[in-house]
Amino acid sequence: MAEIIRMPKMSDTMEEGVIAAWLKKVGDSVKPGDILAEVETDKATMELESYDEGVLLYIGVKEKDAVPVNGVIAVIGEKGEDYQHLLDGGDAPSEDKKKEEEPKAEEKKAEPAKSEAPAEKIDVSNINATVITMPKMSDTMQEGTIASWLKKVGDDVKSGEIIAEVETDKATMELESYDDGTLLYIGVEAGDSVPVDGVIAVIGEKGADFETLLKAQKSESSGAPAEEKVAPAKEEAPKTEAKSTGSSAPSATAEGDRLKASPLAKKMAEDKGIDIRTLNGSGEGGRVVKRDVENFVPAAAPQGGDAVGTAAPAVGVESFKEEKVSQMRKVIAKRLAESKFGAPHFYLTMEINMDKAIEARKSMNEIAPVKISFNDMVIKAAAAALRQHPKVNSSWLGDKIRYNDHIHIGMAVAVEEGLLVPVIRFADSLSLSQISTQAKSLGGKAKNKELQPKDWEGNTFTISNLGMFGIDEFTAIINPPDACILAVGGIKETVIVKDGEMKIGNLMKVTLSCDHRVVDGSVGSAFLITLKSLLEDPVRILV
Repeated sequence: MAEIIRMPKMSDTMEEGVIAAWLKKVGDSVKPGDILAEVETDKATMELESYDEGVLLYIGVKEKDAVPVNGVIAVIGEKGEDYQHLLDGGDAPSEDKKKEEEPKAEEKKAEPAKSEAPAEKIDVSNINATVITMPKMSDTMQEGTIASWLKKVGDDVKSGEIIAEVETDKATMELESYDDGTLLYIGVEAGDSVPVDGVIAVIGEKGADFETLLKAQKSESSGAPAEEKVAPAKEEAPKTEAKSTGSSAPSATAEGDRLKASPLAKKMAEDKGIDIRTLNGSGEGGRVVKRDVENFVPAAAPQGGDAVGTAAPAVGVESFKEEKVSQMRKVIAKRLAESKFGAPHFYLTMEINMDKAIEARKSMNEIAPVKISFNDMVIKAAAAALRQHPKVNSSWLGDKIRYNDHIHIGMAVAVEEGLLVPVIRFADSLSLSQISTQAKSLGGKAKNKELQPKDWEGNTFTISNLGMFGIDEFTAIINPPDACILAVGGIKETVIVKDGEMKIGNLMKVTLSCDHRVVDGSVGSAFLITLKSLLEDPVRILV
C-alpha cells in the first residue's frame, strides 16, 4: 500500500527543510534504511531515510526548494499503484463510499479506548528489558533528533557504548547505553525528532517481550505511543500536482547501502567540496569521521559548485545570480528581526585612547603563556565594568527584570553560514591568559561546528568585534536574552588634542546597544565610562 513521506522535524527550531539533493528518482526501488534525499536544516545537512520498502512513485519537492515540517515530500508504494487519492487527501476515490464508511470509522475509533484500558495493569516485572528514552541534554532542550543510529536491532550493546547520535539545533551529541544486552527495538528512525522522555529504543535479553513493555509504557503515559512516531503520517495533505522530476542527483552508495558518516564529517565534506562517498572511513564499521575529511588529499580538482559560466558578461549586459537562503541564515534573520523590532534599541558611542593598552599588551605578551589580543582585553575590561554596573548585566523577562550576579560574556564569531555566539563563563574571575585560551578554543569549535550546548548557553552580555576587519565604528543588534551588546571598532591612529597640544594617538570607538526597557541612558553611559577608564589604564583590570 502506498505511503506518503513527509518532511520530518529534525531540530527543535526547525520550521521547514530544503531538499539539498535527491539520491533516488521516480521509479527507483527503495528499501527501509535507504537514503532518499539530503535535507538542509537551519544548522546542518542531514539524511532523509525511507521507512518503507517499495518503489518511489512520486516526488513532490524539487531540489533546492523548501517544504514546511510535515509537508508532503514523496510517495512510496508498489510499482504501478494508484497514489493520487493520497495526495487528494483521502483513502478512497469514491465520495459515496466515504460517507458509508464514516459511521464505521467512528465506531472503530471508540473500540481502541476500551481495549487499551486494561493496559494499566500489565505486569512487566518478569521482562528483562529496559526502555531507553530521550535524555534532556541541555536546560533549554525540548526534543532531540536522531541524526544516526550506530547500532541496529539485534546488535549486542555494552554499558558505555554509543548507540546513536542526537542532534539539537546547534550540536550533535552522543547517546550512550547504560545497560548491557541486545538492542531489541528502535522506535525513532534516523532524521526524526522525539520529545524529551519520549521512547527511543529497548535494550534487554534476547527474546524478551519488549512489545508488552512498550504497551505498559504507553499506558503510564498520556502522550502518544512511540510506535506512532515510526510510521509515516497519514493525515490529510494538501492537493499537489504530480510532477515527474528529471533532475539529476548524486549517485547513492553501492547496492543502496546507507552512507556511514558522522554529521560533522558530512558538513565538513560539503564545505570543502568533497564527495564523502569517495572517502574510506576509519571509524567504527568503516564510518567516515572528521579526521578522514581533514586528511583527504584530492587527486584532482574537486567537482561541484555553482553552475556559472566562466566568461565575463558582455559590457552593458545586466546579469545576476540568486542563491536560496540557508536554514541557518533564516533562523538568524528571524531572531535578529524579533530582537530589533521587539526591543527598543538605543545606542551610546564612546572613544577610548588605546595608547597604554598597546604598551601593556606588548609587555604582557613577552611573558604570557598565550598571545593576548586586544579583544581579550576588551572582554576582561567589560567583565570588570559589568561587576560595577550590574543593571547592564540583565535581561527583560516581560513581567520582571533579571539582574544576573554571574557574568557570562557571549563572543560573536563569524562562520561561513552566519554567526555563532559561544560563551566565556565567569569572565570577571578569569585572567587575561585564561580568557585568551578560552576565546581561541571556542572560536575554533564554532568554525568547525563542534560547539556543545554548554558552550553557547547562558550569555548575560555580548561583545561583537569587527575591528580586525578594518571597521572603525558600527552598531550591533542585541543578542537575546541580553539587555546590551557592545560593538567594538578597530584601533585607528589619529590626531588628538591633549593638554592643549595636537598629538598622535590610537583611538578605538565602541558602541553600546541597549534595551531601553531595562537599561536607561545614564546607566549605559556609566558603564562605558568605567570601561573607558579600565582600557585607558589597563593595570586596573589586572588588580
